[in-house]
Amino acid sequence: MDGLRLVDVHFGGTREQIGVYVVDTDDGLALFDCGPSSTLGGLEGGLAAHGLALTDIRHLLLSHIHLDHAGAAGALVRRHPELTVWVSEIGAPHLVDPSRLERSARRLYGDAFDSLWGELVPVPEANLRVATGSVLGWESFPTQGHASHHISYLRDGTLLAGDAAGVRMPGAGYVLPVSPPPDIDIEAWHGTATAIRAREPDRLALIHFGVHEDVLAHLDRLEAELDHWAARVRDGMDERAFVDAARADAGGDADRYDRVAPFWQSWHGLKRYWEKRAAA
Repeated sequence: MDGLRLVDVHFGGTREQIGVYVVDTDDGLALFDCGPSSTLGGLEGGLAAHGLALTDIRHLLLSHIHLDHAGAAGALVRRHPELTVWVSEIGAPHLVDPSRLERSARRLYGDAFDSLWGELVPVPEANLRVATGSVLGWESFPTQGHASHHISYLRDGTLLAGDAAGVRMPGAGYVLPVSPPPDIDIEAWHGTATAIRAREPDRLALIHFGVHEDVLAHLDRLEAELDHWAARVRDGMDERAFVDAARADAGGDADRYDRVAPFWQSWHGLKRYWEKRAAA
């Protein structure tokens, strides 16, 4: 895994919740995802542990604009004005003007928003680039399902997966199909798993958490769990029963999974998915 360096940003003061990656590109070093503004100290400390400063990073490759992945993007550009930020075409306007994203998140998290996520700073348009096709020697391609604006990046057998391959704790076999609102798409997610398999990566670099090399088994488990969870909500399982069942799925690692991908959020995301399907 030469050229792939994991940086644990210590979200919430704990380990192995959000881990971003320093990677090599055809134009110097890039960071894959950045975490929220609340973890800027952890990010800079993690970079320093690799002998790097923020100003050594030339590019930020974003998988999608959810706050745990991209919340610090604007704050990073404010500290490092030469940083170029790559994101999907759909996600780009929400980085330039994050007000709608912030309103939605504040409704969801209430008074906990500021301590969880920190400041949400706009990214200047001059610093933004739309990620499509070849990006600095990495293949970028749509990986929808978790979010409609999600993309992943592939180079030399490494897939920078974001949340497209779900959540999996280090040392665990369980793969959690993290499904928060508002735009979970079951069919698209299966299509993403097919697209990843077709590219035959050797390893999946997950933000939640770490690098996993049993790629085919991992994707099989992701798709099976996604269908299992979706069926529960479709068949009328309420939030409390869903959370209890999901915790049983994760077994002894349930607390670790719930901290990084709260089960109740996935119930709401899947419920919204089925409601939209019914309305259509």
